[in-house]
Amino acid sequence: MTQKEALTILKTGANVFLTGEPGAGKTHTINEYVSYLRSHAIEPAITASTGIAATHIGGLTIHSWSGIGIKSKLTKYDLDKIATSEYIVKRVGRAKVLIIDEVSMLSPDTLTMVDQVCREIRQNSEAFGGIQVVFVGDFFQLPPITKRIEDLVEINKPKQEEIQWEEDYDDPFKDMPQSRKPSGRFAYNADAWKRSRPVVCYLTEQHRQDDNTFLEVLSAIRRNSFTKENMEEIVKRKISYVDSEAHYPKLFSHNIDVDRVNMEMLSKIDAPEQNFQMHSQGNTVLVSILTKGCLSPESLILKIGAHVMCTKNNQTAGYVNGTQGVVVNFERGTGYPIIRTNENKIITIEPKDWMVEENGKMKASITQVPLRLAWAITVHKSQGMSMDKAVMDLSEVFEYGQGYVALSRVRNLNGLHILGWNDRAFLVHPEVLEEDENLHLLSGVAEESFSKLTKEEVNEMHTNFILACGGELHESNIKDRKYSTKNEKTKKIDTKEVTHTLWNEGKDIYEIADARGLSHKTIWGHVEELVEESKITHPALKRLITPKIEKMIPEISKVFKKLKTDKLTPVFEHFAGKYSYDDIRIVRMLTNNL
Repeated sequence: MTQKEALTILKTGANVFLTGEPGAGKTHTINEYVSYLRSHAIEPAITASTGIAATHIGGLTIHSWSGIGIKSKLTKYDLDKIATSEYIVKRVGRAKVLIIDEVSMLSPDTLTMVDQVCREIRQNSEAFGGIQVVFVGDFFQLPPITKRIEDLVEINKPKQEEIQWEEDYDDPFKDMPQSRKPSGRFAYNADAWKRSRPVVCYLTEQHRQDDNTFLEVLSAIRRNSFTKENMEEIVKRKISYVDSEAHYPKLFSHNIDVDRVNMEMLSKIDAPEQNFQMHSQGNTVLVSILTKGCLSPESLILKIGAHVMCTKNNQTAGYVNGTQGVVVNFERGTGYPIIRTNENKIITIEPKDWMVEENGKMKASITQVPLRLAWAITVHKSQGMSMDKAVMDLSEVFEYGQGYVALSRVRNLNGLHILGWNDRAFLVHPEVLEEDENLHLLSGVAEESFSKLTKEEVNEMHTNFILACGGELHESNIKDRKYSTKNEKTKKIDTKEVTHTLWNEGKDIYEIADARGLSHKTIWGHVEELVEESKITHPALKRLITPKIEKMIPEISKVFKKLKTDKLTPVFEHFAGKYSYDDIRIVRMLTNNL
């Protein structure tokens, strides 16, 4: 299936599983869909299974978005507590489209919990509470990480960013006969997945790799038909460690190797060291768990010129978990590191807290500068990245798909440099291999079914979904018969002026929205533009101040002043989801014009 065909299906509002080989354009297709939705005033919920993956698509982890945090199961008490959290209720309740990227790394239990939260908050028994859900990923890539440590403590922390645990673990079932191994490791095993009945869109284009020989190697791994000829191509790319070029990114299976390489590279920089020590307080057991889960080390040693990666989200400051850069200086007075990101932004990185709270009380916390060295990274953290060149060591691969993910990061064989490999490096999960055949079949069925629809039928489905989401149709599509005559059927209508007419009749925002069949968000946007054009006078705005809005004004307007900005995004990020863009836009309009 092509990206264009998948996008056509996505626009109908159907639940979708968007899959394909690395480089097939999954992220590009999702970005196109997000742009389409936003052009129609529909804001999708963009999430991913891990913090690193979330940075690639500019979203949250699904754990943070849904409020489930690090839990492995939800009790009735847990569900009730999440469903009474105002900002989670607002976030889930207003969602029309939920995108979950890197779904291969999401366990069935996690998907089940997200489904429970959506159904409970929305009071809708359909899968995910009736939200369009878009699963994105490739099950040949990395599977869910086993989180054995979470059995040590039960933490209910829907407002806290999820803690990311260490990646290195052994398969507890590796020595068990296949017939006795537990089933249900993958997201598609979840009942919530089955009830959502996603349309499978299997992309077959290739936009990352531009080397036919390399593509054949990757395809052979994916088909579980790796040959002697394929191995010969791998052997040609083998190098020794001393020959590996320092400036190439290095990929390893285990954190211990990553740390070793990073410290070696740091030692080669002829510059003074700055040492940042982690501070902690609270319950010692919880502090230990937080420390183990924190991606920043207890002792962070930096120098000017060090390659680093941010380990926490701080969008207000301009970085997220996964942002990479180079240390260019240390702030005078505080000594905090100043980095230049790969996007050429200069940011001062101040210490941040990782906390465990229970019943609203802080039980333990650690404080550290949210950075780690990044000359080398683990294969897990590389998933989703594209690299021109990379050095990788596959000699200690311990998980199906790990070698495949590492190899598929680069664009061609010339960019591939391998230090070594083991017997598991080129294996894929046998269950996924079987499931993949079914996914190809289902995608073919979907492609054939949609090809039989006329252009008019498809356009109608697209229009109906926009309207069902409360979105805004483009001017060329508006057919507002209430304000047109038979002789004006083809005339373009200024939808904003229709709102203006109803405003002058004394109607409020909600009455106008109901009369026009549009969302409140759309009408608010019209009013804001009409105010800017001086078509609605400032004193008239007072009638918009409801008790709910009146409570928001002091807090939101204070932040506008504190941040010295008139832009919505910095204020939205400051409140971290407490108020929607609509809430903030309304207060901006009212405070600027009253």
